[in-house]
Amino acid sequence: MNFEDVAYEQRGRGAWIRLDRPEALNTISPNLVREFDAALDIAEADPDIITVVITGTGRAFCAGADLKFLGDLPEDSREVETERFLKRVLDLMLRIEKFPKPVICAVNGISTGGGTELLLCCDLVIATASARIGDGHANFGLLPGGGASARLPRKIGPTRAKYLLFTGELLPAADHLSSGLVNEVCEDGGLKAAVDRLVGKLSSKSPLALKQVKMLVDDGLEQSKDTALRLELLASALYNHSHDMHEGIAAFNEKRTPDFKGC
Repeated sequence: MNFEDVAYEQRGRGAWIRLDRPEALNTISPNLVREFDAALDIAEADPDIITVVITGTGRAFCAGADLKFLGDLPEDSREVETERFLKRVLDLMLRIEKFPKPVICAVNGISTGGGTELLLCCDLVIATASARIGDGHANFGLLPGGGASARLPRKIGPTRAKYLLFTGELLPAADHLSSGLVNEVCEDGGLKAAVDRLVGKLSSKSPLALKQVKMLVDDGLEQSKDTALRLELLASALYNHSHDMHEGIAAFNEKRTPDFKGC
């Protein structure tokens, strides 16, 4: 497939999906949503891909929704079309959040509004030292439309979330390390190398185990601790029948590198 607003590249066992509208600060448009979905289809279907990396082109990771597109809509259909667009964005965000492979967000620059909502759907976040991250909806009298009001408090706690949501302030990436919003901050120019190292670590793991652990953590957060523990026990019982579980134990006993198949 030929892409216009995203770029797709395989690096090792990582599928890099790059928002590619630098002139518009990689803002989210209907076409970008369609192409992003198509890129995820490719990554999901490829058994050689163990993780997806989302990043941006230019000085921004993503500056949110394309407000120019929304402003240019005919006045008599603007409300309906805006709601339709936000529904498609929400569907994409949910797909990223539930994607069966780990998703890494590589923040190369400004992340605000829908960009930060996209970041919140990823499993791990690596950002450059010069990256600035926050929620800018309040700066334009807007409400979050891609899940920030639900995901941000769950991620960093309600007090920190309200500060970002109320002020619209963009903070340096390093300021988000203590809250867990960002896992690692790397030097400017070192983003690809830092992400490649992380992808390399994940590439040695069982794809099936990664998928199951992601599901257990995400589902467990929505349950009581007792229920989450029961779900873990059930998942472990099923996983005991997998090739990867037996291969892992055999490799340990034989002092060799395991050959995981993802099944």
